[in-house]
Amino acid sequence: MAIVSMQEVVKNYHLGKAVVNALRGIDLEVEKGEFICIAGPSGSGKTTLLNLIGCLDKPSSGKIFLDGDDVERLSDNRLSRLRAERIGFIFQTFNLIPVLSAFENAEYPLLLKGVPRASRKNKVLSMLKEVELSDFVRHRPDQLSGGQRQRVAIARALVADPEMILADEPTANLDSETGKAIVDLMRKINQEMKTTFIFSTHDSMVMKYAHRMIRLQDGRIT
Repeated sequence: MAIVSMQEVVKNYHLGKAVVNALRGIDLEVEKGEFICIAGPSGSGKTTLLNLIGCLDKPSSGKIFLDGDDVERLSDNRLSRLRAERIGFIFQTFNLIPVLSAFENAEYPLLLKGVPRASRKNKVLSMLKEVELSDFVRHRPDQLSGGQRQRVAIARALVADPEMILADEPTANLDSETGKAIVDLMRKINQEMKTTFIFSTHDSMVMKYAHRMIRLQDGRIT
């Protein structure tokens, strides 16, 4: 069974009297363990598509299924649990909490889930080691480089053992060498942990590493 299935998905935004057609009839299936790139220019609908897959937004029409569950039929509480337990998010602006250390930022999803302290510590330290940040656990975001902050964001996304990671332009604010290192890290995690990755980009350097590429243009898959 596909981890993601989208059928004729449309997303419109209303700006005053104007209607913006962000997505126009998307059909898409993603199998578990895939490493997929959604490519396209700015404004093509990449972020909107990720937001719908991640249940951060709802379609104007069409159907979205996650592991066979019809998202439209899930209550707000079920959707919140689904996001917390089965989906990890990586943002291009990192979205780290400035006053918290790398450890505390990565720990946050486990706090929300009520994981006991000892288990949290072991899991977070293990994940920070996985992203090569064992020497920076007490550093705050302003004491880290861009690449290190993105690694903290990856650790935070992975710490709750999600089935799927959604990454929106994960290399956009990084130099090319650091960006490649981040993509190599995501590929390693995909191969070793079998986590499904769906990431958006318009960076040609990043696109070549995907198992499969979905091209968007004006809200349509081309």
